Amino acid sequence: MIRYLKKGAEAAETAEYDRKVRQTVEGILADVEARGDAAVRELSEKFDKWTPESFRLSQAEIQALIDSLPAQVIEDIKFAQAQIRRFAEVQRASMQDVEVETLPGVTLGHKHIPVESVGCYIPGGRYPMVASAHMSVLTAKVAGVPRVIACTPPLNGVAPAATVAAMHMAGADEIYLLGGIQAVAAMGIGTETIRPVDMLVGPGNAFVAEAKRQLYGRVGIDLFAGPTETLVIADDTVDVEICATDLLGQAEHGPTSPAVLLTTSKKIAEGIEAEIQRQLAVLPTADIASVAWRDHGQVILCDTDEEMLRVADDIASEHVQVMTRDPRWFRDNMRNYGALFLGPETNVAYGDKVIGTNHTLPTKKAARYTGGLWVGKFIKTCTWQEVKPEASAMIGEYCSRLCAIENFAGHKEQADIRVRRYGGKNAA
Repeated sequence: MIRYLKKGAEAAETAEYDRKVRQTVEGILADVEARGDAAVRELSEKFDKWTPESFRLSQAEIQALIDSLPAQVIEDIKFAQAQIRRFAEVQRASMQDVEVETLPGVTLGHKHIPVESVGCYIPGGRYPMVASAHMSVLTAKVAGVPRVIACTPPLNGVAPAATVAAMHMAGADEIYLLGGIQAVAAMGIGTETIRPVDMLVGPGNAFVAEAKRQLYGRVGIDLFAGPTETLVIADDTVDVEICATDLLGQAEHGPTSPAVLLTTSKKIAEGIEAEIQRQLAVLPTADIASVAWRDHGQVILCDTDEEMLRVADDIASEHVQVMTRDPRWFRDNMRNYGALFLGPETNVAYGDKVIGTNHTLPTKKAARYTGGLWVGKFIKTCTWQEVKPEASAMIGEYCSRLCAIENFAGHKEQADIRVRRYGGKNAA
């Protein structure tokens, strides 16, 4: 039996907030479309109190920021980027061009072609997400994207040195100190000084996510992103302390971040609230994590692993941490998730920051139909065809009859002319 000991907020409760975000973003995108750099500058002054002579950082400015960092920070960034690059390179190598003769004289194939230009948004604010530079800029470069630009907001009027260093070390071709909707608009729409890109990627707040959503179609995007989500699947092989730690470790992302405990352990289910409160009393980010847990936390008690599997696939969470006797059973049987973290030794923070997989993942049940950001997201798989004369006449006869069924006279003639030219005596 599946029992919900704690339920989160209903989706309808966020509808009004989403409507206001949508309207705000519509207005700002229209303003940037109409006024370009002038609108971007006014918006940057309004939201970030930031109006430099140029939003683009020069090579000298970038190097000065890198030089300001302790050597250990640089080494840690290098280590993380090495792991992410290694896994991305393996993923890229798995994508092969193909060419096959499906019938005598009929050759089909596909090529993997990198997107021409990509804009990466790297969040700032309370959590300047250095790791997002690795996940977006570096992955795009491994995919072979020729032009990768990146934006991040200033932090209290100052460039976030570690983030800029990570952008540069990841291979960004242009770096802009610009945040929020205005950054996404500048990259996606373009201005007098910022050439538009073909694709936008990277996490961000609700306004950044909505800006990407509204620009989708004009440009490609990685994902329709919502608040960070985490699901902890646990049995009695682990304890309540580690479960609470891993729930709060992701709840701190934002006050609307769902954190769900799914367990077959009655002891953990009944003890999680007290342990959450104990940890919140000492957690520096408790002001955010406590709200997320209060409003969006869930505790679900099941009798069997099979029940937990059914619930987990329905939730389709962004992050799924499996701490059970046989975590690989969930790996082999789960279908809907952004990323799996198997065993108590593994945790979501590893994936977020350093282990090598990408942290830009599907939310809001999008894991039902897509995975997360990877090199393949930056690559177009484009097909090609080549047909020899005799094969063209043979295929043409089939095509002609099929076009007639659909009343496509022009299509039919495309086939018929080749039957006439390449069939029978004319085939030579």
